[in-house]
This record gives sequence, structure tokens and C-alpha cells, in this order.
Amino acid sequence: MKTKLDYYRIFYETARHASFSTAAQHLYISQSAISQCIRQLEQDLNAQLFNRSRRGVTLTKEGMLLFQKVESAMMAIEQGETLLARLHHLDSGSLIIAAADTITAHYLLPYLEQFHAEYPGIRIEMANSYSYHMLQLVKEGKAELAFVNLPVEDDELCIEPCLEVHDIFVCGPEYAMKTCYTWEEMAEEPLILLETNSTSRRYLDEKFRDKHIELKPQIEIAAHQLLLRFASIHLGVACVVEEFSKESLKQGAVLPMKLNPPLPPRSIGYAYLRHNPLSTAAQAFLQLIQQKAPSQNHRH
Repeated sequence: MKTKLDYYRIFYETARHASFSTAAQHLYISQSAISQCIRQLEQDLNAQLFNRSRRGVTLTKEGMLLFQKVESAMMAIEQGETLLARLHHLDSGSLIIAAADTITAHYLLPYLEQFHAEYPGIRIEMANSYSYHMLQLVKEGKAELAFVNLPVEDDELCIEPCLEVHDIFVCGPEYAMKTCYTWEEMAEEPLILLETNSTSRRYLDEKFRDKHIELKPQIEIAAHQLLLRFASIHLGVACVVEEFSKESLKQGAVLPMKLNPPLPPRSIGYAYLRHNPLSTAAQAFLQLIQQKAPSQNHRH
């Protein structure tokens, strides 16, 4: 049993070519099947749609009225199919990524540049906030991927690590630094730390609390870059991500302070909805991340 949409497609092709036989050739079905479907459609609509003659068929007034509407519908369907094909081939569309400024600047930027070079038709949008809020954006459908500091857990999301990072303490070049610090000694330094609502700060507090040490920073700020800046001008000792501080360390703006034993490594990861299929654009972006992840994860 053919569906109504099939009837209208057959009607559309027959009207376009003014011929049952030509319509049959285009649709790869028999001429008798075309005739049968047109008769069924006319019966369903209680209207004669074609004038039939030996020279072919022409639309009746009622047929012409129907054809104008069916033509618009068929063109809309074809446009939709074209758009889907373009999305599938990454010729158009958008990708919304949620990530903190630090992760974007020190980790995602090369991937964003490469992705844009390979798929210039995809519009990239960025959202920025704390890890918790960025995960909420994904769950609310306002972002497709979120790149956050781990560890985080959420049953609604798939969360995968993509870059191992190391938290270290740094000070300015003229700071009276010891050769090595115990965890208790480091906690007594004038600490500059991220705000308590950040995942990185909660991780740091947890690791020190495991050793029964409470961190009481003198300064709390929101931006990783300010941690480096404040330490460089000797306002105190900052805890920073080594991988995101390479330029400052290389230039000697800050110096690493040896903690014994060092803080255990953690990861940056990406999150997406567990039960929603990723768009083709999101899959392509993650492929770039995954291709380079092994080399990125190696500590230099």
C-alpha cells in the first residue's frame, strides 16, 4: 500500500512532465502503477486532476490548484534534504562549545584553528563559565560539548579525559624560596589560589584535606593568568597548572617550587549528553582532540 506522500510525488512528476510514461521512467516504476496511483488519488480527493488524451495528460483546474501546493511542498522537502546533506558533509551548521578561558587559550585554540581551517562552513560558538555551569549548558542543550577540569561526575553526561595536567606551586624570581617543601610547609606560605567554586580549587583543597591540612589563602581570584601575574610580582605563592604556565616558566617570570611529594596529576576532559547522539560537527571536533591526545598527555 503506497502512502499519500507517494501519491503526491507521483502526481507531481506526472504533472511536471505531462506524461504518465515519462513520470514512470523518472520514478523507476511501471506506467500502469502510475495510472493506478493517480486514479486512487483522484478517488481520495473526489476530484479529477488530469485531462487524458492520446497526446498525453494536462492538469484540470483542480489539478493546477493542487499542483501549486504540491510543488511548494516538494521543493521544501528537496531543500531539507540538501541542508541535511550539507550538514553531514560539514559544509554548514554550528558547533557550540563551553570552556573556560584558560582551557580555551592554552589547550583548545590550536584545535579550534584546525577545525575552522578544515570546515570553514561550520560556525563555532563559545560559552564561558565555571565547570558546573558549563555542564549545565550541555544538559540544557545550550552547548554540545563542555571542556572542564576533572574530576566531575554526572550520570546524565559522558565525561572523558583528554589531557593530563599537573598542579604546581610557583613564586616570583626574587622570592626567598626553599629547596623543597613539605605539604605542611607549603600551606604556611602566603598562598594565592583560585576561588572555592572552581573545580581546580576544590581538587586542591581535597588533596590537602586528605593530609589533614586546611588551606587558608591570602588571596583568592577567578583567573588562572592572574595567579601567574600576582606570583610574578611577589604577592605570594600561587598554585597553577604547569601545562598552562609554560611561557611564564620559560621566561622566568615565575619559578617552580618543589613540593614533596608532588600533587598527583589530574585531567582536563570533555562532556556531552549520554543519551543524545553527537552532531557530525561535534564528532569531527572530538576526532581532532583524540588524534593528538596521546602526545598531549605526555609530560614534558
